[in-house]
Amino acid sequence: MVCDSKPAQSKKVCVIGAGMAGLAAAHELRREGHDLTVLEQSGDIGGQWLYDPRSDGADPLGTAAPVRVHSSIYASLRLISPRQTTGFTDFPFSPKNGRDNLRYPGHREVHLYLKDFCDAFGLMEVVRLDTRVLRAAMTPTRQWAVRSVDLKEYQTDEKMFGAMVDEVFDAVVVATGHYSQPRLPGIEGMEAWSGRQMHSHSYRVPEPFRGEVVVVVGCGESGKDIAMEIRGVAKKVYLVAKSMEEVTPGLSKVLAKHGADLHLQLQVKRLCEDGLVVFGDVSGVVADTVIYCTGYSYSFPFLDTDGAITIDDNRVGPLFEHVFPPSLAPSLSFVGVPKKVFAPRFFETQARWVAQVLSGKRTLPTEEEMLRSVEEYYHAREIAGGIAGVPKKYTHEIGSFDRTYMDDFGGKYCGFPRVERWKYELLVSSVQNMVDNLETFRDDYQDSDSIRKGVQEWYLSAQLQDGASTRTLHPSP
Repeated sequence: MVCDSKPAQSKKVCVIGAGMAGLAAAHELRREGHDLTVLEQSGDIGGQWLYDPRSDGADPLGTAAPVRVHSSIYASLRLISPRQTTGFTDFPFSPKNGRDNLRYPGHREVHLYLKDFCDAFGLMEVVRLDTRVLRAAMTPTRQWAVRSVDLKEYQTDEKMFGAMVDEVFDAVVVATGHYSQPRLPGIEGMEAWSGRQMHSHSYRVPEPFRGEVVVVVGCGESGKDIAMEIRGVAKKVYLVAKSMEEVTPGLSKVLAKHGADLHLQLQVKRLCEDGLVVFGDVSGVVADTVIYCTGYSYSFPFLDTDGAITIDDNRVGPLFEHVFPPSLAPSLSFVGVPKKVFAPRFFETQARWVAQVLSGKRTLPTEEEMLRSVEEYYHAREIAGGIAGVPKKYTHEIGSFDRTYMDDFGGKYCGFPRVERWKYELLVSSVQNMVDNLETFRDDYQDSDSIRKGVQEWYLSAQLQDGASTRTLHPSP
């Protein structure tokens, strides 16, 4: 609900995390006039897009929470969505001279773009780097007590010796992402298996697997990427899918082309102490390494809500529209929980809604109404997938189940503009090309006339905006 007659209020707000979602939140909160502090545990902004060549060497399965190394990016990673659909609405992800200008650029270019975004809007003024949040809890006055530690002072893998800082905020926005804490399968014999086991969170480059027999469990985008890359150095690679439904035409082409050293298997039945990996069809192979590309779990170890928010089979809840916990709203919110969305665009939409609710420009339904809405959403998901329904762990996956949700959300809650039609068409075309041509889709694509026109207009608009920004930052004498 819009409250046009009510004067805007400025709140003291803490955003936890300076990745893509956190920066979207910071931009929208500043735009709305809030007093903002962004706390980021790394030495630079970017979140996942801040590549770290280190891995959790002592904990390759990532069983500790939080993990020691935040980023799960591997060295060769490139976007799977076009840059034209991946930028902020008021700051296009346009090519820069001397940089990676591919339609599907690598992770370094994404990080540089996020830094450009920060510079363009002065966001570094409110970001406090090397600062880990240890605890965020509501006070009796419904404010938030946030305790953090300065990691620059002194830190080892086991202990932190930095100065503790206690602060009180009117509101907290959690924007810590969801691609850091590994989610592991339950496979018989994992604890006693004699080979090397690791999660893809700890994968960086293929060289350590040279000459090995490697089993890659998980047929998502990272599993396929890593299996194809390791194939170039390993003796044999076995890619394990849940079922044949995961085998796209593009993957079939890859398997046919590289069948001498890349093999498909369905499920892992058990791991044996002697190094044998037994697959679902009871065949087996003695392997050197198993890499689990099995996704990530939501994790907020710093958040103390006295049980008001729980994580059950990767469902964070209850969250009204994936953003506000009804009993703690509006002083606590989450930006960036949904998966398979236009990012960072959808994060901007969520953040604008949060900013406007905090300023009093918009109001939320009652706690009872929000809880009822959450239950209705859960029920709709339970019947959406037929007899079995949509599994609980996919609660926050949006694009796979509701392609109109993102646009409808922006119009309903914060007046956010709808995505241009050509961008939707480009994204759908890109996904289909990836399905059909897994190995080549990033560099070999055919655009329709409408996409081609949209891309050309996007380039022209981006160039004009870059020129205006340059003139603003460097005015002519």
